[in-house]
Amino acid sequence: MKFLFIHQNFPGQFLHIVRHLIRSGAHEVVFISESNENVISGVRRVIYRKPVNPPEATHPGAREFALALSRADAVAQAASTLKDLGFIPDIIIGHHGWGELLNLQDIFPTSPVLGYFEFFYHSNGFDVGFDPEFPTVPDMLPRIRAKNAVNLVALNNPGWGQTPTLFQRSTYPSWALDKISVLREGVDLDLCCPDPKAARHTLHIKDVTISPKDRLVTYVARDLEPYRGFHVFMRSLPRILKECPKARIVLVGGDGVSYGARLAHTTWRQYMLSELQGQIDLDRVHFVGKVAYDEFRALLKRSDAHVYLTYPFVASWSLREAMAMGCAIVGSDTDPVREFIEDGSTGLLAPFLQPQKIADAVLTLLDNSNKQAKILREGARAQAEATLCLNDYLMRYEDLIEQVSGLSPSAEAAPSTRKRGSRKPTQQSAAASRKTRSGNTATKTASSAKSRSKTLLPT
Repeated sequence: MKFLFIHQNFPGQFLHIVRHLIRSGAHEVVFISESNENVISGVRRVIYRKPVNPPEATHPGAREFALALSRADAVAQAASTLKDLGFIPDIIIGHHGWGELLNLQDIFPTSPVLGYFEFFYHSNGFDVGFDPEFPTVPDMLPRIRAKNAVNLVALNNPGWGQTPTLFQRSTYPSWALDKISVLREGVDLDLCCPDPKAARHTLHIKDVTISPKDRLVTYVARDLEPYRGFHVFMRSLPRILKECPKARIVLVGGDGVSYGARLAHTTWRQYMLSELQGQIDLDRVHFVGKVAYDEFRALLKRSDAHVYLTYPFVASWSLREAMAMGCAIVGSDTDPVREFIEDGSTGLLAPFLQPQKIADAVLTLLDNSNKQAKILREGARAQAEATLCLNDYLMRYEDLIEQVSGLSPSAEAAPSTRKRGSRKPTQQSAAASRKTRSGNTATKTASSAKSRSKTLLPT
């Protein structure tokens, strides 16, 4: 098959499926993106230059959409060049978030589109107004609604949608749900696996040394900011440090802002350190910034209590990986986390806005006399094996590609039976969607091949 992938930050959410298709040796994979240093051998890159930002005179609510339309033009021009060179994709797979797919129907009218829908914004509910510490400013409401301009055009364009969780699908309008499949993203369970011996060895990460005698609490986010509960977690630390003298806290994340508002003259890290000045022992609280993936895995494998907090928003990849590595997790009691964590079985859930409740849960896991941490670790890993197996995810991805394009990525059909777009993805009953499928790496190939589902839309 001929695949055309599109994501401004190559390879984005498509890393695993692109690698999988390349490994098969049976496909031509072309990827349109902005320039970056990432490389996947066998992928043909087509680079477009990010358009300039719209002029200051543009209405604030329209600036994001104006830039998206410029991106759509740039991607369409790159696609047109591919077409002139004779490349017609059997399927186009991309992320709708930046508007890059909006004009491709004009270039490749017969090529089906499978677009990634990440989140539909709401001016009330979900993330907006969730945290009373940051009340919504009335003049922001029109801008929030305007952020859905790309979403709305994309939903009305030809094509099919995918999204990784039921929560993310639920943010979209009811009239759009019948064209968005839930395709749960997977984790490499062999790479992200528990290490029972990790706690017996000294861990070095950046300039921090964690000894076997320390009780390690971890927190990971792309950036240290309120959307990921950084401010609330920091407020839980005075009690954790006081009641567990052996506790050491390691926070991974940058000082930027991925979601929400920036502070005018400082970072959220400095803001919270100023608020908590004199209340926490900074010799036991370590900000290590962004770390290499191997360091990240080593840290979580050693963790005694891993804290993951989020607004009702898109769940981070780190939550999936923490489950796969058998972390004892304290998660926020919010919808996106509840989809992954069952309280008392695969982790502990605590109210996002209550730092003392978060401290309670962390201290429970740090208590050596309490056996609950071991139960939660085993439960998290078992849940990851059942629902987050990478091989299972890739086979479901192949199923969805086949349903959208009419062609099978795993085996070329005979020419007489190859009908583009001959099937449409169908809904899957709620009962069927709750059944777990084997993700044990020792049996995953055989068991997944037998249980491979052709319906990708849990409800």
